[in-house]
Amino acid sequence: MELNLPPKVTPRAFARLAEINAASGEDKALRVAVAGGGCSGFQYEITLDDPTPDDLVLEGAGQQVLIDTVSLPFLANATIDFSEELIGARFVIENPNATSSCGCGTSFSI
Repeated sequence: MELNLPPKVTPRAFARLAEINAASGEDKALRVAVAGGGCSGFQYEITLDDPTPDDLVLEGAGQQVLIDTVSLPFLANATIDFSEELIGARFVIENPNATSSCGCGTSFSI
């Protein structure tokens, strides 16, 4: 039986967040949330934000990734990464809880 562990954030994702903050001159955290919607039932929302008292804060390389308490069960054991491909660069979530996902990678079902 796999334990429900908090999400992991790769060094590449923290490094990209540091680049974004350096370029903007701000010091924001990356918020990863799950909301209803999308073509598969749930969708990821990735924004720059400030922490709130109820957030799970994951830290690395002087950066923070935030997960709210409602989204946390959907992201248990997930990995937050940053991917650069020919079609573009983006933060991606490898989520073992998702039973299916859409082609864009931002929508999933459980």
